[in-house]
Amino acid sequence: MKKSLSTAPRLPQRVSLVTQTAQSLRESMQAGHWHGHLPGERELCARLQVSRHTLRAALHELQRDGSLEVTDRQRRRIKLAPQVKKTAHSQVIAAISPRPLLEMSPSSVVMVDELRDQFSRIGFSFEIHVSTACFSSKPARALEALTTRSPAAAWLLFGSLEPVQSWFTRRQLPCLVVGSCATGVSLPSVDADYRATCRHAGGMLSGKGHRSIALIRPEGDYGGDVQSEQGLREALTLSGSHAPSLQVIRHDGTAAHLCALLDKALRSPHPPTALVVARAMHVLTVMMFLMQRGKRIPQDMAVVSRDDEAFLQHTVPAVTRYAASPSQFARSVCMAARKLAEDGTLPPKAIRLMPKLIRGETV
Repeated sequence: MKKSLSTAPRLPQRVSLVTQTAQSLRESMQAGHWHGHLPGERELCARLQVSRHTLRAALHELQRDGSLEVTDRQRRRIKLAPQVKKTAHSQVIAAISPRPLLEMSPSSVVMVDELRDQFSRIGFSFEIHVSTACFSSKPARALEALTTRSPAAAWLLFGSLEPVQSWFTRRQLPCLVVGSCATGVSLPSVDADYRATCRHAGGMLSGKGHRSIALIRPEGDYGGDVQSEQGLREALTLSGSHAPSLQVIRHDGTAAHLCALLDKALRSPHPPTALVVARAMHVLTVMMFLMQRGKRIPQDMAVVSRDDEAFLQHTVPAVTRYAASPSQFARSVCMAARKLAEDGTLPPKAIRLMPKLIRGETV
């Protein structure tokens, strides 16, 4: 017998970004983050990492339900009474990033969108605070001001170095590193397994007969880059007495500096014949530089990208690279952050996800 439509299971609904933004604002007002009036639209857009169009739609939603009132001076007066007895930061998970969403890599933007959706599903609002001061060599004052002004149940650190990680360790605030911890720092973290990835890449290049390999990485002691170097050295050591040599090229992130260092490496007595590039965006610079110098890929120079981005699908020749799933990454971050927010603590365990090798035409 056919079941009636009324007994069919209800399809899951994806909450819109406007609704999520309105809920985040509503919870912040109830928590007493602002008194009297909301800040200006520019500040709110930066805090919530949404467009002005999305923010205005969310504000209109709050005006319709009576949470806000627009005054004669076009200021938005808060009508929602704060819930004093409720812990102000109990349902807020906050991230600190050195750069705004529009300047992040495409895969990072996808991950942030996934996190926003997953946190909303389990009842948490998600805020992103963009601050270069928090990522300076002496971030204590900026971090103290931020965490006092905007308390959260758990903090996520994007692209952080040792000073900011050590500050959170000393303050014992619930914190999860989205990336790898610096040497000597014991915090829970979620990242790709760069050590295993580069160990695999080194073994693959050594097996292809390359005797001189270079790792191209940005300056700075980022945990993932340190582990990449360790993995490559381990792979080359396993090659025995005929182990290839490893050259580490550290650049400042600009195309001009990277090209100058590559030019110097190619003119050295033992130039590399294979390059492992630690950022997908720099792969394009490397390949175009090599082609400009008349180097054939992979006949004269092999290129491996440690990371993946969607634009690498469109290169000719196709780049050999390692790809981690942004959705899987976001799920791992969400699970760890939820436990951290609910329990207030988490063992300093490093969760590592192994990327998949995508074979291209550059090796």
